[in-house]
Amino acid sequence: MTDLALRRPELDRARALRLLQDYGVYAGVVVLILVNVLITPNFVSGENFRTQAVQVAPVMIVALGMALAIGSQGIDLAVGSVMALSTSLLSLYLGYGPWVAVLIAIVGGMVIGLANGSLIAFVGVQPIVATLALMVAGRGLALVLLPQLKDVRDPGMATLGSGSVAGIPYLVIIAAALAVAVAFVVRRTTFGRQLLAIGDSRPAAQLAGLPVRRVLIIVYVVSGALAAIAGVIATARLTASDPTSLGNLMELSAITAVVVGGTPLTGGRVRIGGTVAGAVLIQLLTATLIKHDLPPSWTQIAQAIVIIAAVYAARERGKR
Repeated sequence: MTDLALRRPELDRARALRLLQDYGVYAGVVVLILVNVLITPNFVSGENFRTQAVQVAPVMIVALGMALAIGSQGIDLAVGSVMALSTSLLSLYLGYGPWVAVLIAIVGGMVIGLANGSLIAFVGVQPIVATLALMVAGRGLALVLLPQLKDVRDPGMATLGSGSVAGIPYLVIIAAALAVAVAFVVRRTTFGRQLLAIGDSRPAAQLAGLPVRRVLIIVYVVSGALAAIAGVIATARLTASDPTSLGNLMELSAITAVVVGGTPLTGGRVRIGGTVAGAVLIQLLTATLIKHDLPPSWTQIAQAIVIIAAVYAARERGKR
């Protein structure tokens, strides 16, 4: 038996793993859609598709920032708390007008991101530790500013939450525009190339003279801004500010979307298209379980299984 014949099963397995990592998330979305078409009543309807798109928008936006952080060989666990802080700031400053309140909410998220980036870039704190600290502090600050749920009664926010153009909700348009912008930055700009180089090897990037600290700070500031935008649109959709629950476990959903989408936890690569598909996969999975009367805990178990499968595929591919 020749060496080629002996290696063929190994080559086939490597090819299958590569295809799973590159295209598995898209196949998963297609399979879930087909399953729902067959077993879920009223799944194929304009209203249902609109609902799913609106619900996935905040997850998608947060996942875009998470993809940048993971691509730089880091992580951002503070995104859920940033959403909570943004809804508190939005409610507090809504009396000055919706746009002023939205701007302040986004700036608040950027400040949290700046704190995260500074701890990582200048102090040398590990990303998971720095963002964990800000996750706790951010949620606490949000509850200090707004201790309980508060209705948001503003025509501008109501329009943002329920308005549409040609039948496409504003929230979906915003999420799609941000995805295109982030994809362009990663693929076509110097900043994107620097980010990937830092994620691939930070010591090598430093030796090459890349502005490592500046890039890392920008990454976390952008992640904070995107999480704040997600908090704003979630508040507009719900017509209420609830810092107690808004953004809870959002970091889990965002990490799942990024990892399932093909961005490795080891950094050096960012797949925005895969991240968007990963967010859609999570939403479809959650909606499927809910529509068939399964408890929310099953959604978390399903997400954990998906994460393990995606990390396993990436690990096996990395060995080759």
